[in-house]
This record gives sequence, C-alpha cells and structure tokens, in this order.
Amino acid sequence: MKGLAMDTSALLWYKTPADDWNKALPLGNGRIGAMVFSQPLEERIQLNEDSVWSGGFRERNNKSALPNLEKVRKLLFEEKINEAEKIIYDAFCGTPVNQRHYMPLGDMNVIHYKESECDFKSRSLDLNTAICTTEYAINGVDYTREMFISQPDQVLVMHITASEKKAINVRVRIDGRDDYFDDNSPVHDNDILFYGGCGSEDGINFAAYIKVLHKGGKVYPYGSFITCEDCDEVTILLGAQTSYRCEDYKGQAVFDVERAEEKTYAQLKADHIADYKSYYDRANISLSDNSSGNSALPTDERLALVKEGDPDNKLIEMYHNFGRYLLIAGSREKTLPTNLQGIWNKDMWPAWGCKFTININTEMNYWCAENCNLSELHMPLIDHIEKLRPNGRKTARDMYGCRGFVCHHNTDLWGDTAPQDLWIPGTQWPMGAAWLCLHIWEHYLYVQDREFLSEKYDTLKEAAEFFLDFLIEDKKGRLVTCPSVSPENTYLTASGSKGSICIGPSMDSQIIYELFTAVAEASKILETDGGFRKKVLEARDRLPAPEIGKYGQIMEWAEDYDEVEPGHRHISQLFALYPA
Repeated sequence: MKGLAMDTSALLWYKTPADDWNKALPLGNGRIGAMVFSQPLEERIQLNEDSVWSGGFRERNNKSALPNLEKVRKLLFEEKINEAEKIIYDAFCGTPVNQRHYMPLGDMNVIHYKESECDFKSRSLDLNTAICTTEYAINGVDYTREMFISQPDQVLVMHITASEKKAINVRVRIDGRDDYFDDNSPVHDNDILFYGGCGSEDGINFAAYIKVLHKGGKVYPYGSFITCEDCDEVTILLGAQTSYRCEDYKGQAVFDVERAEEKTYAQLKADHIADYKSYYDRANISLSDNSSGNSALPTDERLALVKEGDPDNKLIEMYHNFGRYLLIAGSREKTLPTNLQGIWNKDMWPAWGCKFTININTEMNYWCAENCNLSELHMPLIDHIEKLRPNGRKTARDMYGCRGFVCHHNTDLWGDTAPQDLWIPGTQWPMGAAWLCLHIWEHYLYVQDREFLSEKYDTLKEAAEFFLDFLIEDKKGRLVTCPSVSPENTYLTASGSKGSICIGPSMDSQIIYELFTAVAEASKILETDGGFRKKVLEARDRLPAPEIGKYGQIMEWAEDYDEVEPGHRHISQLFALYPA
C-alpha cells in the first residue's frame, strides 16, 4: 500500500480484488453512488444515482378498507384472527400491490486491453479521505487507481497513474442493465453520453456523461469504448443526472463534467477531501489497541480473527467510523434519504424493492446523525416527511376515515403512503409516519432551533391527529391501534391460533407515547395550541404501558402471546428502551 498511512481504525484494505458485489467498496456523494471491485485488468464500477427509480407516482389506496374497518376490528376482538387477516389481505393491501422500486444506473468498465496477466497488490478505502485506491503491477510497471465521488463538483473521478511513461493502455465504457438504456456511444474522441429511461408513462429518465482526460499518448473512440493509448496519466470524469431533478438532465450531466474539467486532478481531490473532512472530523472514538498486532492485517483477516474470539478494539473504532462514512456518502443536503441499501444497489429488482423501509431500517440509517454531529445530513429524511404529508392525508381519509396523515411500513421517492406488499406480518402497520416524525423531534433536541420546530410543528401535529381519530378502546379501556402488527412477527394465542394482525402491539403504543409527548412539549416550547396539547396528553395517559409477561419478558403484544419464532430478529417491544 505505497503512500498510504496505516490508520488501523480508518483504513479498510485487502490483498485481493472483490469477487462479489458485497465485497466491493462503496463510494458516494449523497446522490451518486459506486461500488468499486478493484479488478485490475477489467475493472467494473457499479453505478447508482439516488433518483433512478422504476416509474412515476401510483395512487394505491385500497378503497375497500374503510367499509371493512369495523368488521376487521370486531373479528379481532372476537379472536377470529384468520377471518380478519383474509379481509386485510384483499381489502387493505395496496392496489396495485407495489410501490416504485430503486434501480441501478449502470456499470462503468475500465479495461487494460493489451495485457492478460498482472500482480495484484492491494485495494483500500481510506475513511479519512473517502478515497478508494487500487494498486497492481503489469510487466514490472506499477499502476495506481484512485477514485472518489466529489460532492462539491458533483462528479465521479478516477485517476490512473503508472511508474513509467506511456504505460497506460485502457478502454473505458459505460453499459446499462436489461436493455433499460437507449445509447452508450462515444460522442467525440474522448466522451460518451449514456442515457435511457426506467419505464411508465411519467417515469424517470437518466443520463451519465463520461469524459476521459489524458497526459501523453492519445485518446480516441473505438466501438462503444474510449481508448487510451500509450498515456502517462488518465483521469475519468463521470456526471449523472435524471429527469426527477432536471428538465435537461442530459445537458446537466454534461455541464457537471465540463465544469469539473476546469480543475486539475489535484484541485478536484483537495476540494473533495476538504468537503468530506468537514463532516468526518466532527466526531472521534478512541479505544486502546488490544489486538496484539492484528490491527495491521487486512480487514477481512481481522474480521476472521474477531469471529474466532480475538479482541480488536481498533476494528470496533473502524465499525463506528464506517457507519459515519456511509451516512456522509449516502445522505447529503438536497438528496433523497438513504434507502434500504443506502444508495448502493446492483439489482433491477432488488430485495424488498430497495425502498425506504420505515419499520426500522430507514430510521436506523440515521441513528448516528445527531449524536455524531451530522445534523445537516439528517435533513434529507426530515425533508422526505413533507412528501408524505399530502399522500398520507389521503390514505388516512380514504382507508381509515381519519384526520391527519399516515404512512405504512414502506415509502418510495414519491412519498407513497399506502400499504406495501401482500405480506401480512409487515404490510398492515400504520406507524411509519409517526416514527419518522420523531426524527423531527430528535433533531430539535440536539440543535435547539426554535424556528425549525415552529416550521415543523404542524407536521408533528398532523401525525398525532391521525391517532386521536384512529385509536379505539380495548377491553381494558385503554386506547390502542387496530388493526396493526408488531413488525414482521407472528404470535400464537392460548387457543393455538397463529396471527400477525392484532390489537395494540407494544411498539405502536410506545411510538405514539413518544409522538404525543413530542407534540405536547413542542406546543409548550412554542407557547401555542394549548387545547391540542391537553388532548394528546389525555390520550397519552390512556395508552398501554410496557408490561412484563409470563417469561419475565417485555410483552410484544397487548396480550401475553407466545412468539411463533422465539428470538425473532425484530425486537420491536424494546422501542421504549432504544431509540426512545
């Protein structure tokens, strides 16, 4: 790793290239993402842009929900769970079933076209600089590729150097997936315009523009490639834009690259590092090095030793640093929030649609935003709540006859709020907007910005209004949600019935308690809306409190049910412990 300082808590490095997407190294500027494989002879850079989704907005509220709401509630109170779930499956799930899903932009390839063998040295991601470096040798010549994605200049940058003059012979191209693109041909001697669309009549169109700059040698088009022959240095710039943000998305992608081209590589790199470090350097964790020398090993070898029981505090530091890095790389002001996989996705139909899964995943992405002094990076999530509000009002009214706004366990880039999937353990969960709104309150608690709180008070209030209408009395006179689920879990009743749809799961009551508390406190701070404050506090006092079950556990449901799958991966009943 020539030229790299060994920071054992901030340098991910490996002795072999990535042979699998999950082993590639992620780069990002909040909007453009890349997974770097560091294959020396035939490099693949898998590309994403945060607004490349599968189509336009869909109106998906199930009009059959409201006429069947009381029937479902009656069946649940009678513990006729299977009958209730059959109605939920048909009358409450979204129509159509799916929200829009996230998609990859394409792949950039950089190929050494004259060589067939090489000696691979190392690949690394320096968390101090957000730069990925690949080192290898071909026929006694040492090569280095540096790569980063600049937020100030809004471009991906790859810089290739060699230990000898006239040694760089590579071809560069960009390709799409599953025919979801229209062209990837060179435009002039040293540039390619790649563009296409994602589908649906009002879907998203995208463009990526590559320009190849060189010192020494020559550059020329060759088929769908740009060929670099006998060059001393090569710099590749890539810009990407979509119709989601820009009417002239092709022109904007070209503009981004041509503006970046006005800087030298050294200037681009320096500006990128300065911007990145202005966030990354705000927090630090320092633990004693107890690794007995293991901390100098490649990252994958260190992980293997920890799995065997060897201590490595510096690897714990790296884990903390990597989490902060991913938030900085995946969530910047004016971008979309990080989705189920951040901004990194290789699949046209990714797992769970790679949407914003808001029954824990999206919220968890932002758990380090405030306590690691990255408050600005919280704003894409908070901004996205405003997209939910108009759609969520319609969902609340059409499906439940309630005021306020609601969202279920997923949303997409359009702020879709209707139930997602046909999966009973997850779909029918009306708490997504409420949990997201707690991020508004969390942000205020850290930054103490009264103007921000005043601006967002109506959003908090609307989320609470929904539950003032939606909550019903259970047999003990408590106010509970119905119908709902404890996310992704299934229970077993004393009579042997299995179910997921239920009355008053513990997590719901805990989220609503926090929401009502936040609204009441905000009202008090802002010295406004005392009547509404009184209503939410009265309702809060009637919510079920956390209870201890027959095994000494915190009960997950309002009744002391058994889990069908003991030790389930979701521990929703502990929301009151964390994050609340």
